[in-house]
Amino acid sequence: MRPNIANTPVPHPYLGEVGTFTRGAGLQKSDLRSVGSPAIHYGQVHTHYGVWATETKSFVDESLAARYKIAQPGALVIATTSEDDAAVGKATAWLGAEPAAVSGDAHIFHHTLDPKFVSYFFQTTDFQRQKQAHLTGAKVRRISADGLSRIRIPLPPLEIQREIVEVLDTLRSLEAELEAELEAELEARCRQYVHYRDTMIRESAPQRFLGELGIFTRGRRFTKADVVEAGIPSIHYGEIYTDYGVAARAATSHVRSDLRAGLRYAPTGDVIIAGVGETVEDVGKAVAWLGEEPIAYHDDCFAFTHAMNPKFVSYAMQTQDFHGQKGKFVSRAKVKRLSAEGLGKIMIPAPERKQQDRIVEVLDSFDALVNDLSIGLPAELAARRKQYEHYRDKLLTFPEAS
Repeated sequence: MRPNIANTPVPHPYLGEVGTFTRGAGLQKSDLRSVGSPAIHYGQVHTHYGVWATETKSFVDESLAARYKIAQPGALVIATTSEDDAAVGKATAWLGAEPAAVSGDAHIFHHTLDPKFVSYFFQTTDFQRQKQAHLTGAKVRRISADGLSRIRIPLPPLEIQREIVEVLDTLRSLEAELEAELEAELEARCRQYVHYRDTMIRESAPQRFLGELGIFTRGRRFTKADVVEAGIPSIHYGEIYTDYGVAARAATSHVRSDLRAGLRYAPTGDVIIAGVGETVEDVGKAVAWLGEEPIAYHDDCFAFTHAMNPKFVSYAMQTQDFHGQKGKFVSRAKVKRLSAEGLGKIMIPAPERKQQDRIVEVLDSFDALVNDLSIGLPAELAARRKQYEHYRDKLLTFPEAS
């Protein structure tokens, strides 16, 4: 690309001045087929498509194609609804050989610009900043054709747009290639960690029944309506799946203080286990409670009181050995459940406390290397994505011509 082009002032017209927005319509998920005429559902813009597409994931019957709103090749297809502000306005340039039907909750932008240049602009920090003023709705956030029309785009000559696209395509390809390599390396590290963790724990000592090593106590009920910003520290069974790892020192939520007398509490050192899950694999996930004060826990959880290193127990409950035994005691209804009696019949190794402590120290280091977003490969992945975003925004930023 020509040197210093980014410092050259260019017009910043409104999108509504350089193209037209048409709302998609008529296309339902039930209309989608595996063959036929190309079709793009707005949800697929969020989940399936990138900056551009030359083939669609879905199709519609050719005989019905004329009844839908159509994106011509070169048009932008924009998802205009989402529960997430950042996702509203996600776009893909349709570069297929024939028109594509477009669903409602999407807009089609027909224009004479380079399609990929416009699509890359829709990813920039500048576009995200401008669109905020035009978002509407509470739970479901939306942007209208009128709102999109009022967003301004830097507009260098078409030749320069194409040069920028060429550079961004190269950067994107390099970033994707490196990201794939890093993700493969991270997956290999994860498999190595699981093997190492399971082997260390399995070979540490003979196994004993959990029912011999401690006592399981079921929690007491509270609801989502009882959750408050400040109150009694608490753990809901669902949070064990979403918010917690091997151990926790602070609660992510609290319940009303007036419920204090009716709750059940796990003291420091107990392991709190989710007794309910959507799958057999999920149920039985555990977190070692290491906070300074007892924590209230939900009635779909069990607290395991014992004399072992709590993190050793929590790690042992992640192993394939634990999962293999657990499957025999999980009820197979729609909601999968584990009872205290079933948990008590599962066996884990019980080495001397010094050995438990040593294993925990080693696994903590390995776990941090694999999972902590501040170090190792996950941090490298995040850094590469930010680097790409930085150069993309830089290439698509121009001073405005007076």
